[in-house]
Amino acid sequence: MKRALLSLALLGLGACSVGPDFRTPQAQLPDSWEIIPGSETSVGGAVDSRWWQQLGDTQLTSLVERAAKSNLDVRTASNRLEQSRVLRQVTGSQQYPGVSTSSGYQRDRSSQKGLVDPSGRNGESPYEVWTATLDASWEVDLWGRVRRNVEAADADMQLTAAQRDGVLLSIAAETATDYIRLRGVQAQLTVARQNLEIARQSADLTRIRFENGVTTNLDTSNAAAQVSTIEATLPILQAQQDGLVNALSYLLGEPPRALNAELREVKAIPHPAPDVPLGLPSELAQRRPDIQQSEAALHRATAQIGAAQADFYPRVSLGASMGFQALNGSDLGAWNSRQWSYGPSLYLPIFQGGRLTGTLELRKRQEQEAALNYQRVVLGAWHEIDNAMTDYAAQKQHYAALQQAVQHNTDALDTARDRYKQGATDFINVLAVQRALLTTQNELVQSAAQAAVERVHLYKALGGGWPTP
Repeated sequence: MKRALLSLALLGLGACSVGPDFRTPQAQLPDSWEIIPGSETSVGGAVDSRWWQQLGDTQLTSLVERAAKSNLDVRTASNRLEQSRVLRQVTGSQQYPGVSTSSGYQRDRSSQKGLVDPSGRNGESPYEVWTATLDASWEVDLWGRVRRNVEAADADMQLTAAQRDGVLLSIAAETATDYIRLRGVQAQLTVARQNLEIARQSADLTRIRFENGVTTNLDTSNAAAQVSTIEATLPILQAQQDGLVNALSYLLGEPPRALNAELREVKAIPHPAPDVPLGLPSELAQRRPDIQQSEAALHRATAQIGAAQADFYPRVSLGASMGFQALNGSDLGAWNSRQWSYGPSLYLPIFQGGRLTGTLELRKRQEQEAALNYQRVVLGAWHEIDNAMTDYAAQKQHYAALQQAVQHNTDALDTARDRYKQGATDFINVLAVQRALLTTQNELVQSAAQAAVERVHLYKALGGGWPTP
């Protein structure tokens, strides 16, 4: 018996694991990126893990890093990661022997008409039973069922870590985007107030000319309408500003308007550093959390196939128990009150009504789905990066053209106002040029903000990442 138990233990240590072994899938990515002209991107170098610092705004950096610590979605994802680590610990405990101890006291009386009374009193009086035992058990993992379950738990832990990193990346990108848009709205408010001042000056000029009989009431009405039109945009822009401040407050886990004092001061729209290193396409699978997550899911599904296959084979467990039993508490520690047992147990599935076959087929189908999902995620990442580079390049070109348009409209407005003062043109021309200037100034501000936002989208598409805690 001792030799048999020793042989089983050694067999368990050197046992094989049934089922397929996981192999890291090869991501179908291009050998190099196709650089879009005007996108300010370059191949080579490493994507900065603290990419938000490339936007050149210390207040934005502070908001992003505070959101990483206090955002409720991030904290929830971190909690799930800790749960997966605990679950891995629980699953891993199956690899080791389980040892427990127990003790008890029981007062019994046997039937005088029943079975033999173990106390020898023939059921004539009650008796006491005192016990104290130490039990140990261990499953000899002959076919790798436990090892495959541990492997699946490891993969699940990697999956939740990738999910946490994905949430961090998304929150960082959302915080940066809302901050950029906030600065954009504040810039639009500044433009509107500047144009409102110009419109009021024009209204005063038309009023003076009307009082002197040089112009008609039409010019004064048009000038007043222009003032009212610009004034009407201010409450809408103010509401947008308040909404973005609240959005940032929510991302930081703060109540509404908590950041009003901090963000009230108007600052310039963040101007990113001129160059974005794309890195190599082959590195994308190591950077993007969604690719890491889908790879871990495929690994988990592969390991679960092995666990399902191992259920078809016998399970051998080793058990041992030793302790004391006595009818009197004073005899419980006596040597002749000892008792012990040891030996193996065998579990062999014979008929399960198709449960094992169905489970195995399910695991195979789940592994196929995970493999397809990995391909889908990689292909989606490739498309997302290409689109992000295209959008970023287009927005930069759009911004450069709008800068020229604003300069031309500014010169045109100066000329039109001078000619109107000299009586060489009517006020309708001045009004048309002023409206064109206001439109292009707003478009320029929006384009500057959108260019910075597209830069954020490009970093997110590249899996810019977050330093691993």
